[in-house]
Amino acid sequence: MNQSLALPINLFPEKGVAAYMRAVNALPVLSAEEERKLARRYRRHNDLDAARQLVLSQLRYVVRIARGFSGYGLPQADLIQEGNIGLMKAVKHYDPARKVRLMSFAIHWIKAEIYDYVLRNWRIVKVATTKSQRKLFFNLRKSRERLGWMNRGEVDALANTLDVAPETVQEMESRMSNGDVPFDADVDTDEDNFHAAPAGYLQDMRYNPEVLASKTDQEDARQTQLRNALTALDARARDIIQRRWLDENKPTLHELAREYGISAERIRQIESKALDVMKDALEA
Repeated sequence: MNQSLALPINLFPEKGVAAYMRAVNALPVLSAEEERKLARRYRRHNDLDAARQLVLSQLRYVVRIARGFSGYGLPQADLIQEGNIGLMKAVKHYDPARKVRLMSFAIHWIKAEIYDYVLRNWRIVKVATTKSQRKLFFNLRKSRERLGWMNRGEVDALANTLDVAPETVQEMESRMSNGDVPFDADVDTDEDNFHAAPAGYLQDMRYNPEVLASKTDQEDARQTQLRNALTALDARARDIIQRRWLDENKPTLHELAREYGISAERIRQIESKALDVMKDALEA
């Protein structure tokens, strides 16, 4: 939606989410007729003030919807903000001629934005990438809240309902059960609650002699290839490439043109042809 519509909505003031919730609950609620009038003003005349009033009147419902996603361990403020983005998109597409209340139409947009946010941020390693996996993710989350680990019958029933393989349900359940582990240890953790972090036991390979030797060999090989590629050029082309690409202080095309007594376009052509020759030599 137009940026000028989004800016006046102070989503999260310094006093925090609780103050924001009190503020949106104090906003006036529109009647069905008021919604339609404002929506017509926005659609017919691009009246941003009308759109703003529509958005503000529905913010309390976004908060309620966002609360339903609190079990994923994500900041409530972020969930609400994503829902507000969905609400603004819904207002943009809302057609009052269909005689459907705005929230009945907007709820799908609001949830879609929150769903996407949860999937992007719930884990560092994405647990769901396809449409069927996303559907399974949220249905399995609801089932696990009631059932804990699912038995074979429950796995088969959910797989049948969602039209996926039972093995897919089990794989998703396993992904959701393995929590993320911080790379660095928590310095405040006491001995009774200590869990080894990867930084404590993974080997630092940066100074491994084998790794260093391999990097040195690779660098030497690249330098040899570069020297061989440069020798495939004539003296003028080699000088242009050296100075334009390899030296620290790189001259401009016009500076080289004045030096060689030719046009800047001719310097560019020589450079381009030389790069093609070098590419062929490096790939040989």
